[in-house]
Amino acid sequence: MKPSILLIFTAFLLFTPSHTTQLQSTESSFISILISSQGLDFIKNLLVTKAISSLTPLQLPQIKKSVKIPFLGRVDIAFSNITIYHIDVPSSIIAPGDTGVAIVASGTTCNLSMHWHYSYDTWLLPVQISDSGTAQVQVEGMEVGLTLGLENREGSMKLSVKDCGCYVEDISIKLDGGASWLYQGMVDAFEEQIGSVVESTITMKLKEGIIKLDSFLQALPKEIPVDDIASLNVTFVNDPLLSNSSIGFDINGLFTRANSTALPKYYQFSKRPVSCTDPSKMLGILLDESVLNSASALYFNAEFMQWIVDKVPDQSLLNTAGWRFIIPQLYKKYPNDDMNMNISLSTPPVIRVSQNNVDAIIFADLIIDVLESEEVIPVACISLAIHVSGSLKISGNNLAGSVKLDDFTMSLKWSKIGNLHLFLVQIHAWNPSAVLQAYAAANFKKPVMWTLIETVILPYANVHLGKGFPLPIIHGFTLQNAEIIFSYSKITVCSDVAFEEPLNLTQLPFFSYRNTVWL
Repeated sequence: MKPSILLIFTAFLLFTPSHTTQLQSTESSFISILISSQGLDFIKNLLVTKAISSLTPLQLPQIKKSVKIPFLGRVDIAFSNITIYHIDVPSSIIAPGDTGVAIVASGTTCNLSMHWHYSYDTWLLPVQISDSGTAQVQVEGMEVGLTLGLENREGSMKLSVKDCGCYVEDISIKLDGGASWLYQGMVDAFEEQIGSVVESTITMKLKEGIIKLDSFLQALPKEIPVDDIASLNVTFVNDPLLSNSSIGFDINGLFTRANSTALPKYYQFSKRPVSCTDPSKMLGILLDESVLNSASALYFNAEFMQWIVDKVPDQSLLNTAGWRFIIPQLYKKYPNDDMNMNISLSTPPVIRVSQNNVDAIIFADLIIDVLESEEVIPVACISLAIHVSGSLKISGNNLAGSVKLDDFTMSLKWSKIGNLHLFLVQIHAWNPSAVLQAYAAANFKKPVMWTLIETVILPYANVHLGKGFPLPIIHGFTLQNAEIIFSYSKITVCSDVAFEEPLNLTQLPFFSYRNTVWL
């Protein structure tokens, strides 16, 4: 069986491509994931650890054999309760290839315990002679290799076993109990048979383990719920991209309406390889700005981006008396009446990613409502174009952020109280002399609209942005020491990975981010 294992690894070394295998896409992907050589080693070590834990203890089939010994006649020998109770893998390698991934563990040792028993009848004595005891078996120089195939199967990743083998180089057996010293030489003749049972059983169990792992991958959800409104589509697009040192995956990555099968089809995506400035990072996740814009459009269409403001840090802004020097006719017509602000976005925010920043333009309508005798009276509507810049951070496995105000413009959309002098409302905060001059009588220190945007609109948005949305990470894995890289229209998250929870393949995880809201 050894030539088979060596052939697996040699074939992968010979036919491993020197560049990434690019496959033509029939469906657009907007998130790309790259597992580097360090990430593959991490996964390999995790799989080896899990394989050892699943193989120990491992019960092997009973071995029976009859032999003819001169003067004694036929001797029946049986080994039962053969159990592998310890496995040690000092060295293992993983090698991606054109059609899959090879994993080879060499120099492996394992320890077995078993019961032995023999009996025979002889013409020399009128009774049956028997003896029994225990034995310790040491297996050394064992090599285990398997080749795994990976392919996209209807949006899920299919894992298959292309080849699997186990070879035992050397076995030593030590008998205990009974007249073990007398039978040691006879039992040594069973080394080859015990080695064959070890090889076949481990091979069978590894194949069963890969089937369970495939079931785990097949059961991963194709969307990650973000909240009751949105989900992130994590359907795989095409087969993995394999190189001699990494494996890449493409997923759809757009936001969709929760529990909806309809996918947006109007986003453009320019393919670009995942690249991290630090090559030692295990994982790279590249997001196209279309991911952010799909979220923006979805929440806008769900009428999530509108709210009524009835409380602000400076509550005088929600009374007509606070506007008497800015909009005199408002105070004159509705003296000392309370107000609220009805804010709604007129179009989805447009998000752009540049080399050094993320910025957005928010188009909103602000309707000034007067509250008079329990009646809500809309008196004016101001259209706003708010320019903001954003900063991003990794919070757990979420991509979160915040925005700050860069500038804004506004225009009067309609008014029931005559023309408004909007320049009085739009004096910029960085020109305090003009502010003080315009509002000396009212002792204003900031323009009204600037204050409203900075103290009401943006804090509201930042509460939701600070929670972020989940990146496509399998449950149980967490990002560590992540860094964020900006490029034209792309965001790349480069990170190490830690495994925090036992991976129980009998309890397949499903994502649950119901407490996460993204706006």
